[in-house]
Amino acid sequence: MSYFAFLSEHGPTMLLGTVTTIKVLVCSTILYIIISLIFGLMRLSKNPLIQGTATVYIEFFRGTSLLVQLFWFYYVLPFFGLTLEAFTAGVVAIGMNFGAYGAEIVRGGILAVPKGQWEGAFALNFTPAKRMRKIIIPQIFPIILPPAANLTVELLKATALVALVTVVDLTFEAKQINSITWLSAQCFGTALLIYYIISRFFLVPFLRWLEVLAARKVGKDKI
Repeated sequence: MSYFAFLSEHGPTMLLGTVTTIKVLVCSTILYIIISLIFGLMRLSKNPLIQGTATVYIEFFRGTSLLVQLFWFYYVLPFFGLTLEAFTAGVVAIGMNFGAYGAEIVRGGILAVPKGQWEGAFALNFTPAKRMRKIIIPQIFPIILPPAANLTVELLKATALVALVTVVDLTFEAKQINSITWLSAQCFGTALLIYYIISRFFLVPFLRWLEVLAARKVGKDKI
């Protein structure tokens, strides 16, 4: 079978899997951003309980395998009375795992804000919450977006793991087609190209646009 004949027969199925992959990517990214902001701020809290809770969460999810976490959310939690659909389990596992890494990026970004900005916020007699919301947080985005963009690209690649818990994504469809046709080069080569196209021509340009936008917001030129 020629490659074009392969695409003609199996291309629509792989495109349906691609749609699911994009859904996992978007939902997981939203979740990991929320978790990153919350736990990044918690890590800087002066309250030992709040800081300790954030530290335990971050170290646990960074120190254990995403694949094992994924299996726990889908296969083990039902034994404790909590059953998640495959798609939900995949999104939650990926979001929480990458949220742990993102929290450290947020923490580092906040600590990297120039000391003069903190002193100016104190001089204005802002409350801690207002100080963080009005002055500090808006300035961290140009700092954290480059590492966060790299993390998001890694997240795209990690979405392939959800196929292992029966989510019908791009990788799952490629494996299914390969089990029927045994055309491994065509199946996984096409999947490889699709992942690359999503990353190179959609995700990365969008993230770079966000970096430029964030730099302009704080009056910095983006190189």
